[in-house]
Amino acid sequence: QVQLVESGGGLVQAGGSLRLSCAASGSILSINAMDWYRQASGKQRELVAGITRGGSTNYADSVMGRFTISRNILMSTVYLQMNSLKPEDTAVYYCHTLVGVRNYWGNGTLVTVSS
Repeated sequence: QVQLVESGGGLVQAGGSLRLSCAASGSILSINAMDWYRQASGKQRELVAGITRGGSTNYADSVMGRFTISRNILMSTVYLQMNSLKPEDTAVYYCHTLVGVRNYWGNGTLVTVSS
């Protein structure tokens, strides 16, 4: 069992920055990778960025060069540094991990970017 709790969302003006955090608890030694997804109103949930325990990262084209995902060495916390935010980044951001065949999701944190 893994529990994920996101924090750090809020309201920011276009061009601003936010840092999201995802705290994992439970069987964290079983976590090999964690991801950030987002879901804007009326749209499908989409992958934003991912990171492995070894530190390999991947990003959606839409956030490449603006967002940075990182983690602590224990993989108990994953961060998403978001710079140069745009109104189209407005969404609920979710932390996710896959352990075995089971998906774990946090409850999400809302990011609103005003123009």
